[in-house]
Amino acid sequence: MHDAIVVGSGPNGLAAAIVFARAGRSVLVLEGRDTIGGGLRTEELTLPGFRHDTCSAIHPLGIASPFMRSVPLAEHGVEWIQPPSPLAHPLDDGTAVLLERSLAETAAGLGEDARAWRRLFDPLVDASDELVAGTLAGPRPPRHPIHMARFGRSALRSASGLARSRFDGERARALFAGNAAHAMLPLEATATASFGLILAMLGHSVGWPLPRGGSQSIADALASYLRSLGGEIETGHTVTSLKELVLNQHKHVLLDVTPTQFLALAGDELPARYRRALEKYRYGPGVVKVDYALSGPVPWAAPECARAATVHLGGTLDEIAAAEAAVSKGRHPERPYVLVAQQSLFDSTRAPAGQHTVWAYTHVPNGSTLTEGTVAAIEAQLERFAPGFRDLVLARSVLDPAAMEARNPNYVGGDINGGSADLRQLFARPVARLNPYKTPINGVYLCSSSTPPGGGVHGMCGYHAARAALEHAS
Repeated sequence: MHDAIVVGSGPNGLAAAIVFARAGRSVLVLEGRDTIGGGLRTEELTLPGFRHDTCSAIHPLGIASPFMRSVPLAEHGVEWIQPPSPLAHPLDDGTAVLLERSLAETAAGLGEDARAWRRLFDPLVDASDELVAGTLAGPRPPRHPIHMARFGRSALRSASGLARSRFDGERARALFAGNAAHAMLPLEATATASFGLILAMLGHSVGWPLPRGGSQSIADALASYLRSLGGEIETGHTVTSLKELVLNQHKHVLLDVTPTQFLALAGDELPARYRRALEKYRYGPGVVKVDYALSGPVPWAAPECARAATVHLGGTLDEIAAAEAAVSKGRHPERPYVLVAQQSLFDSTRAPAGQHTVWAYTHVPNGSTLTEGTVAAIEAQLERFAPGFRDLVLARSVLDPAAMEARNPNYVGGDINGGSADLRQLFARPVARLNPYKTPINGVYLCSSSTPPGGGVHGMCGYHAARAALEHAS
């Protein structure tokens, strides 16, 4: 018997367990797979010696989130690598726009928009710690309301609207659009500007690092720290019903699952009104992910792309907006927005000497079936900005929405964010409640990315859920 049972060992589940263990409570994490990590896993998906991150790869929030900063990750094996530039965005003229750690250096590459970029991001970078804490605060009142109010004036706008009103040139607009498209929403949607603002701000303030050896090292470090506090982890234990956990023997049960799994776990235990609300929860687009083993580095037409571990492919603001709009309408874009990570340029543990890995994914309609055209479209974008890319491919691994969900049931229909992050669900996740983590079942809490503040490797959903459970018990 434990004070708390946590179901799921993703970053939020491990965070929830750590909060309980820090409070001196006994806690057990149950994980259905044979390895821990959720979206923090690294495997040889293509050929021996090529180590690929199976989902999350680059981690600005891994070093910026208040919870992650509170964990001694370095003492438990995490070594952060900072590429020279956080991000590159190549264009058809053979150049690339770079998001640099330095605001001044970034602005220098934006031509007529140099002053506008600095005017927009100078105050955000100055208040970066406060804004990160505020945006990850969950449903609680912000501790820095003035900073959040200033941020909100721009953040609540659409990404397209903000980019077109603040910037005159295509370079700045494209750079902002590539960041904002992480929202997995049409760029005309309200509040999509917030994603572009936060991600670019983090690039300037903390960088976009990767962990040496792969994202699995973050999960392993969280688990190591949890065990040092007395917490326990049991893998290979799939929970199919809450009744298995004998709720009256455990004071708290925290579920790192999305509404779909919770409905199945709870069965007839949920009140009808709450069940209906969960059934209306909306998932966002899925992803098609392709991992490559390469015989050499990506031959970018713009050589400055080799300075960054992350590369956004999509061309101009208009092109990226069109691609994301097509996905929202249930279509596969001919020229998709593609996120690329080239970790092996900076981490020699990822591939055999002289060879390389590439991690790439694009957004597709939720639950859509893989087609040859989707993979061809991804590779066409790579070939567009890196002529000769196909000649370097030794092997590829392709995961469509169904395969992503099979590997991690939280990725319903291939949605890696635990639900659409539109304006309503940005705040009311999974349902509109004063305490969104507490469920109507006594002692049972949700702690996944389907709760505030949403997707990302920051651990704050688990942190807030565990704090809510402990406060309710006190």
